[in-house]
Amino acid sequence: MIGASPRRTEDRRLLVGGGRFVDDLTREGMLHLGVVRSVEAHARITKLVLDEARALPGVVAAWSAAELPETARPMPSAYGAVRKGRPWSQPILAKDRVRYVGEPVAVVVAESPYRVADALELARVGYEPLPALATVEASLASPTRVHDGWPDNTALGVSGAIGDAELALATADVVIHETFRHPRLAAVPIETRGVLAYRDADSGALVVWSSCQNPYSVRDIVAAALELPAEAVRVLVPDVGGAFGPKGSVYPEEVLVAAAAVRLGRPVKWIETRREDFASLGHDREQTHHARIGFGRDGTIVAIDDRFFADVGAYPAQGDGLTANTVNHLPGPYRVAHYRNAGTSVVTNKTLNAAYRAAGRPEAVLVMERLMDLGARRLGLDPAQIRRRNLVRPDEMPYRPGLTYKDGVPISYDPGDFPRAFERALGLLGYDDWRRRQTAQAGTARRIGVGLACYAQGTGLGPYEGATVRVDPSGKVYVLIGVAAQGQGHATTLAQIAATELGAAFEDVIVSAGDTALFPFGMGTGGSRVIANAGPAVARTAREVRARAARVAAELLECAPEDVRIEASRAFVVGVPARSVGLGRLAHAAVKSKALRTLGEPGLNACTYFHPETVTWAFGTHAAVVEVDVETCAVRLLAYAIVHDPGRAINPTIVEGQLQGGAAQSIGAGLMEAVVHDEHGQLLTASLMDYAIPKADQLPPLPVALEAHPSVINPLGVKGVGESGAIPGAAAIANAVEDAVADLGVVVREVPVTSARLFDALHHVATGGKISP
Repeated sequence: MIGASPRRTEDRRLLVGGGRFVDDLTREGMLHLGVVRSVEAHARITKLVLDEARALPGVVAAWSAAELPETARPMPSAYGAVRKGRPWSQPILAKDRVRYVGEPVAVVVAESPYRVADALELARVGYEPLPALATVEASLASPTRVHDGWPDNTALGVSGAIGDAELALATADVVIHETFRHPRLAAVPIETRGVLAYRDADSGALVVWSSCQNPYSVRDIVAAALELPAEAVRVLVPDVGGAFGPKGSVYPEEVLVAAAAVRLGRPVKWIETRREDFASLGHDREQTHHARIGFGRDGTIVAIDDRFFADVGAYPAQGDGLTANTVNHLPGPYRVAHYRNAGTSVVTNKTLNAAYRAAGRPEAVLVMERLMDLGARRLGLDPAQIRRRNLVRPDEMPYRPGLTYKDGVPISYDPGDFPRAFERALGLLGYDDWRRRQTAQAGTARRIGVGLACYAQGTGLGPYEGATVRVDPSGKVYVLIGVAAQGQGHATTLAQIAATELGAAFEDVIVSAGDTALFPFGMGTGGSRVIANAGPAVARTAREVRARAARVAAELLECAPEDVRIEASRAFVVGVPARSVGLGRLAHAAVKSKALRTLGEPGLNACTYFHPETVTWAFGTHAAVVEVDVETCAVRLLAYAIVHDPGRAINPTIVEGQLQGGAAQSIGAGLMEAVVHDEHGQLLTASLMDYAIPKADQLPPLPVALEAHPSVINPLGVKGVGESGAIPGAAAIANAVEDAVADLGVVVREVPVTSARLFDALHHVATGGKISP
């Protein structure tokens, strides 16, 4: 069953409208909550009057921070973690000062969402504006501090080094020095965030339903904020309509809804509007790099030196994790003997940052792959050729670049054949054919550009995931896990693993997740970690249950346990398949079976955890072809190709779908997506009228080829996939656009490469100046 592609078990009910999302949930007597949000990026609150809102019929409560003592403490950190860097705190409700547009200031609770909307308009907030630091440059230059007591606005620094980059650059035949910028992006899940909280009448537990990625961190943070035992808080995750990383963070709204439910003694629900989603769901990706690369005359990389600044918004909630990702991933799949990089997180008066799909890696790949193309152009090499000369070779595996991952373990690349996978990407695209077409259209108004982008990706960060596997007397096999899904297909792929290892029929396996009362511990979904962590846990647990089932079957079939085979949910004596017993009967017998006495626990049930030593490393290449109309500056994506090494594809169709979905997001980053603020910190892209995402008719077919080389980090040999497609697309698009117009003097230093930006670049070049899009 592993390696096959059965139909996803979770899709039918979603396709026929049977899904249950947070806004589908209701409880008797349920109230609705709305959040009064700051309209200033940086200001002192001079007044907050909620009397008119309270007086509105149907309004049950309206609270400021002073009126809701539960919010007096700042947002706790997940699992009580100690934050790195300078001290800071994020208020649950801002009391004296706001630090970004959209920050929660007060809440109103009413009988209906419509009355909530009316009440929010009646809230009166007075502000004394403070200087708004809307860019890294402004934040570094200003005497204004986002957080009191800080000597400047830098939060954290991360660095990495190999060899002597400065000395090596001095010996290089060609040195390129450029500045690159990746914009701030929004995740734009189709379902916005939502929370429902209430007291369970029987147990007294506080029940919280949340559209999130990690119910365990929600549980722990809500419990800490309300000073409740974690065991008194039960968090459940219903169907989730997309998450992509930012829903892995915990936000003030989870605490506010829970606090309101406890205080009022009634169920309370909050559903985020799309405008709120753009303003308050965490953003990511905004980095500016000042990079140098040195090459020998043959195109081999001599050294890389980079320093960059990351705009992390008002609160550095992700610590140094995302900047560390950028430092560790920038050399990518290339042999780099001398490397130096230093990244600095800078706080500004914008929405806090979150770990958006691939977190820190797309920025690194944009810089590295742009440098590779610029080097090829300077040296007169084909972009494919310069990559061939620098890719890590199979005989160098396990390649150790000399850096240390953020888990403290020295980086060692998993087995792989980077050059072979790269050539497969060129073939899948039809690279040589497009080069010929490019030559044929050279000098015309519609020019062809071809772009390549490679990456090496650390995936599957621990520290652990676990699983319980239980065979029911009905014959059904229940797999209980701690990682909730948001559309990835966990219920299918983990069922395939359990079925294979246990010997159950695939259709008999039921995967359940997203309930902190069902499974005690989990680290959440994110970081391409589910199959690499939960997968081996499911496999190990299923094998343990299989061994227990074999003992019970041997007792019933009067044979030795080693002579028992289990296939298609039936156990039989080897060589005598007709003499068999079903898993359901074994589960019933196992409750009293003497064969299990020495194991200390009755039943066909086990729970184990898998702790990876470090991350797995996956390789991939994306290739893009664009047509650039130099008269209208329209950019059209003509062709695209994806090659990725999943280690071992549990379900190839799901793997391909994950890669295609990620590619669509990264293509959007290359061509159109950017969160934009004005100089006062006001959000200009606050709706889907202003923030562009790719539409189906803007994407060509996205063919995928899998180049599988099993990982040595986990027994299944799997590597991460979920984030991979989102990593190289913007770089491939940028390289393709520049490839089309490089002869006109245009250098792409920033994405997205919009028509307006390209027009400005061509205009300035035509008038004697040079400016990048």
